[in-house]
Amino acid sequence: MQTSFTESQLADPDVRATESILRACVHCGFCTATCPTYVLLGDELDSPRGRIYLIKDMLENQRAPSAEVVKHIDRCLSCLACMTTCPSGVNYMHLVDHGRRYIEENYRRPPFDRLMRAALATVLPYPGRFRAALALARIARLFAPVLPVRLRAMLALAPKRVGQSDTPMQDGQVFPAVGPRTHRVALLAGCVQRVLAPEINAATIRLLTRHGCEVVLADGAACCGALAHHMGREADALRLIKANIAAWRRAGAQGKLDAVVANASGCGTMLKDYGYILRNDPAWAEDAARISALARDVSEVAADLPLKRANGNALTIAYHSACSLQHGQQIDALPKRLLAACGFAVRDPIEPHLCCGSAGTYNLLQPEIAARLGARKAEHLEALEPDAIAAGNIGCMVQIAGKTDVPVAHTVELLDWATGGPRPAALNGKRA
Repeated sequence: MQTSFTESQLADPDVRATESILRACVHCGFCTATCPTYVLLGDELDSPRGRIYLIKDMLENQRAPSAEVVKHIDRCLSCLACMTTCPSGVNYMHLVDHGRRYIEENYRRPPFDRLMRAALATVLPYPGRFRAALALARIARLFAPVLPVRLRAMLALAPKRVGQSDTPMQDGQVFPAVGPRTHRVALLAGCVQRVLAPEINAATIRLLTRHGCEVVLADGAACCGALAHHMGREADALRLIKANIAAWRRAGAQGKLDAVVANASGCGTMLKDYGYILRNDPAWAEDAARISALARDVSEVAADLPLKRANGNALTIAYHSACSLQHGQQIDALPKRLLAACGFAVRDPIEPHLCCGSAGTYNLLQPEIAARLGARKAEHLEALEPDAIAAGNIGCMVQIAGKTDVPVAHTVELLDWATGGPRPAALNGKRA
């Protein structure tokens, strides 16, 4: 694709990176076939190729974003299926993130939009605030029929009760390996998942410590920053990113870290991008690149361990490959191999590449499209007649669980159960 950025524009390293991404695009349109919004809506401007043109025109000409342009960029799930499909290696993720930053800086949204986005950015990344918001949601449900559509969607997704864990967890805690220590890892405890399903972290800690890992919950590590980053709120995202890097730097000073483990694949994709995000910051670039190099999805760490199957089972598992795992991190077959090795019969649905509609805050900000994608995904998973559905991302789990009566468990919960841990809460009907 030809570009016409000026020399002064190209002095900005983000613009230089964007120009390189744009020049890689050859207009082939392969991306349209795997884009969820194009598949649903059939609008070229709701395809990656269409959005690339919109972002190019906006950035090259330094245009004030129009409501129409913002609508189509907002409709992008950032599922990254287009990147898996693209034969030219166009890094759409970095391009759309740049477009969203520009929109956030140069477009004044309607008051309700501003309020919604500000609320999400100031509540979801902070577990204490999120717990309080869930308590308020129980009261707000009484008024659901008269609330705006997006607020009703938020209430529908909010669980009636939060998860429980038998493993006490607090920042700064260290969980020693059972037997000889072979690895020392830091676990990103996260934010939303920490409230909705703390048993996922507990299962992760049990699985890893049982197989020789010392697990550190670094004091000061919190939200990965993805939520704010993908809304274009870069100052908020950078504050969270730098706090995490500093926390893991301190943890590493107390003993070498072999990995920084994420058990929410959206967070893992973000961690692996820290090096790029801070590449131009001399105070943080080196440490950010080091964290990105250490970042691992929990399935990657589990694959390096000699998992010892302890419990026999014959469950059929429908595996949902989260977009942030299969497209963002290019990890698709590995979790399925681990589940199969632990005795589960693993099945793939049709259209495994299409997003379930969760996509961070997407199902809160774009509830109509998200609901259609969620129903489509649930239908395909249910067609496999599974005993349970497995996924590696909390957002996908909440989205799918709201569309089906089939229990939904995290992959790591099933691996923990198969190697000696407790039966996952969802299989006991205890998760909301």
